[in-house]
Amino acid sequence: MRIAIDAMGGDNAPEAIISGTLESIELLGEDDELILVGPREVIEPQLPSLRSREGTISVFDAPEVIGMDEPPIESLRRKVKSSIAIIAKLAKLGRVDAVISAGNTGACVAAFQIRMRNLPRVNRPGIAVVFPTFEGPVTICDVGANIACKPINLYQYGVMASIYSKHLLGIENPRVGLMSIGQEDAKGNEIVKKTRGFMKSDPNMNFVGNIEGRDIFKGVCDVAICDGFVGNVILKLTEGVVAGLFKAIKHELLAEKLRLAMKFKPVMARIYKKYDYNEYGGALMLGVNGTALICHGSSHSRTIKNAILASKKYYTERINDKIAEYLSSTSVRENNEQGS
Repeated sequence: MRIAIDAMGGDNAPEAIISGTLESIELLGEDDELILVGPREVIEPQLPSLRSREGTISVFDAPEVIGMDEPPIESLRRKVKSSIAIIAKLAKLGRVDAVISAGNTGACVAAFQIRMRNLPRVNRPGIAVVFPTFEGPVTICDVGANIACKPINLYQYGVMASIYSKHLLGIENPRVGLMSIGQEDAKGNEIVKKTRGFMKSDPNMNFVGNIEGRDIFKGVCDVAICDGFVGNVILKLTEGVVAGLFKAIKHELLAEKLRLAMKFKPVMARIYKKYDYNEYGGALMLGVNGTALICHGSSHSRTIKNAILASKKYYTERINDKIAEYLSSTSVRENNEQGS
């Protein structure tokens, strides 16, 4: 398998990206190839002393970089030799099987969708993120690819995220919940209400109805569906709450007694690792005709290593084939026609 990694994406690039790529080598097969994409003069000096297996890693020169705060579409048009644009082009040409970036999310979404195109019958791709909860992993889609969703988009997110949850997370019959402002059928706007009708009419979807934000962490569902605006707010709010909670617990333990704080340190470390987004590597862009992962902008080397492993599992499990097969069924075709 050939995996292209944007070496210049994220706040900790290129050091963290290169380190994570190197850390993943021993976990891959002999036939796997990692391609670091970015300015050759920046990347190559950091490789020789750390490379553990000759030929596993190669460098593809991309002299331009799209900054995290640059406008996505304009930047892609202006910087055609940027690392994000190049990895998308490599995927389009069939020269790589998967692409990974921790760079500008908007630019990644635009580049992957424009270059890689959509899977058959997929109207709009969505970004799926796994939330580690006490009750088990919950997949949320979308968290930022599409902020102006139609009912058919949300329905398809439910289909794609269910397949992802089943085949990558091992949940046999994932329960799908639709984010709303109340559990009752009458709650929510017209888009939510129409989406609910689509989901209820699909006998192959384990739809559990409307859910509220608090239900994500209560074990009510395995998949939570929403538009990209709501999903991104949930994602960022959760990150802030978790960071703040750990900080508050640490402060209270230190205020109580240093010895007590030291005693709880390994416990806190285990909890943090268990609920750390870095363990899942990145967010898959479901619905594009290829394997694309978008990592957190503050990704560390461990994040990139896990993203590389996740991309291989996604590709090996042939998730895209399963999505295309599901969406080609008669019942889904009828839904597509209603929602177009």
